[in-house]
Amino acid sequence: MNMMDALVAGGWLMIPLLGCSLLATVIIIERLWTLRAKRIAPYGLGQEVCSLVSRGQVNLYWLEGHSPLGGVLAAGLRNARLGHEQVRARLQEAATAVIHDMERFLSPLGTIAAIAPLIGLLGTVVGMIEVFSVIVAGDGASRTADLAGGISRALVTTAAGLTVAIPALMFHRYFQRRVEDITVRMEEQASQVVEFIAHYQGSVSLSDGGESERVEADGRLAPEVKRS
Repeated sequence: MNMMDALVAGGWLMIPLLGCSLLATVIIIERLWTLRAKRIAPYGLGQEVCSLVSRGQVNLYWLEGHSPLGGVLAAGLRNARLGHEQVRARLQEAATAVIHDMERFLSPLGTIAAIAPLIGLLGTVVGMIEVFSVIVAGDGASRTADLAGGISRALVTTAAGLTVAIPALMFHRYFQRRVEDITVRMEEQASQVVEFIAHYQGSVSLSDGGESERVEADGRLAPEVKRS
């Protein structure tokens, strides 16, 4: 049985299952591309920010455009003059927004993983109802094609529902774990910056401008951080 035969055998319930399959595939591809740790929270950024602070200037424009973690750190540094508690509070607020963005589309993916087997089960029930209707009619021997069609619908929709649900559930759990790992990495680097600010004795010089202002005190461009 090829793909087209399976769609025909499964009946109209294969349409929502096909839609769930396409939607789950799009979400999985998009999240695989988006939830890259090196894009969201590159290693070394917290240490680099501390180095820039100690040298007398942090370019917020460069930092915000560097990565989502850079945006979180920039949000905290804007309140550096108000004390490290304010820095920590702003970091938490900005991090919450980043985490919310990382969790985007995970709820629909989990919903697909939950409802796909139910749609398959519904197809099983509908198929068995057709089978028993033929049997009750008393002419099952002469309507073997109808009996076979009902049984085929019951089996095909169940198999299709599980085929959609199993990968969706696996990737849903995988993405949840990846979000947790990236969140921990962000917390570690943010804490590093907060502790540095709390014990830093000098004044924190901030710059918030375009390309012309992306320089350090010694005139060099603010260094880029290698993303790993």
